[in-house]
Amino acid sequence: MDEKKEVLVQVMDFWHRTIMHYALWFSEVQHQKGEQKALEILNSVFKQTYSVQMNRLAKVMGFEMSDDLPQPLLELNVDKLKELRDAAAVNWLANDGLWFQAVEFKYGMNDAKRCNDSCWGHFSPFEAYTIKTNLNLGENSGLEGLKKALSDRLYAFVNEQEITNETDHSFIFRMKKCRVQAARNRKGLDDYPCKSGGLVEYTSFAESIDPRIKTECIGCPPDKHPEEWFCAWRFSINE
Repeated sequence: MDEKKEVLVQVMDFWHRTIMHYALWFSEVQHQKGEQKALEILNSVFKQTYSVQMNRLAKVMGFEMSDDLPQPLLELNVDKLKELRDAAAVNWLANDGLWFQAVEFKYGMNDAKRCNDSCWGHFSPFEAYTIKTNLNLGENSGLEGLKKALSDRLYAFVNEQEITNETDHSFIFRMKKCRVQAARNRKGLDDYPCKSGGLVEYTSFAESIDPRIKTECIGCPPDKHPEEWFCAWRFSINE
């Protein structure tokens, strides 16, 4: 490998190490101080580290920052930015799948599902907290707040979902098209049995938006479901 490629490989590896160190810091603070305090610290750290890292990168690469955003990206049209956003969401899902498969191939489906479900128990509250902060939802935004939050999840930019009101105190959320399940169907495979992970994922997400919200699974693989959706959930508040 020539020197140029060797240095570039180091650059990419240094970014990888930085991401891992960042995640391990959060994990340890969460372990020692609890989830809520760790999320509050994470929010503070992200604002600072984003500014420090982006401005240093801009200085080295020779681009301008505008309103704390890279000027070259701001010069893209909105359709290209949406394409970039959606690609980032798909990359998140691909990363999730690669972790699952790595554990599955090494230790089997049972251990992969255990790791997956536990991971969702941490990621869903984090994503909910991030969305709640970004959208200024407040602490008790109720079902309307949850609707907005569900529409801002990474999944909302990967899959096709819908929300329908059921009563004044409940609504139904359906995942109409699921990228993971569709890929399995194309290969002639059964649906992935994601109900155990979904119960953790949706319950913890909803409670993190508003602890009064109750979550009920209407159907999720391995449950049988109609062709119109893969999984469906009821969210309600008892008034």
